[in-house]
Amino acid sequence: MKKYSTLIIALLLGVSFITGGCTTPKVMTTKDLTPKVMTAKDLVAEANEHVTNVPVSVAKELLDEGGYIFLDVRTAKEFKMGHIPGAVHIERGLLEFKINNQVPDKEAKIVIYCKLGGRGSLAAHTLVRMGYKNVINIEDGWVSWEKAGYPVE
Repeated sequence: MKKYSTLIIALLLGVSFITGGCTTPKVMTTKDLTPKVMTAKDLVAEANEHVTNVPVSVAKELLDEGGYIFLDVRTAKEFKMGHIPGAVHIERGLLEFKINNQVPDKEAKIVIYCKLGGRGSLAAHTLVRMGYKNVINIEDGWVSWEKAGYPVE
């Protein structure tokens, strides 16, 4: 009897491998990955639904208060031209790959900025999705910081 049960199990496994191997795998299409075509403006608007945006005056208060990491997500060239004192620089395009090394603490208080606010919103949304709990974006970004006459490096 034991021989027959082993034989039956082997046959069932063989049949399942054969029938499972005969199915055609589903090919993913752009339609499957992108349910709706979105513009950059749409993506920023979507990100803004999930992040906290603050005016530059609030960001300056946070800088003065201390305990916040200011994260500049502009390009290296933009960063070299001037940035908020003490800011950490990670270009938005490398953020997902570098943030864990630069800021491993998911509870860290992070203030993000870019030139005008859009890249900052997208970056803030990314960090929120990666589990960072205290992320703020400066609305209107670096331009508003400079216009307000706040300190720069």
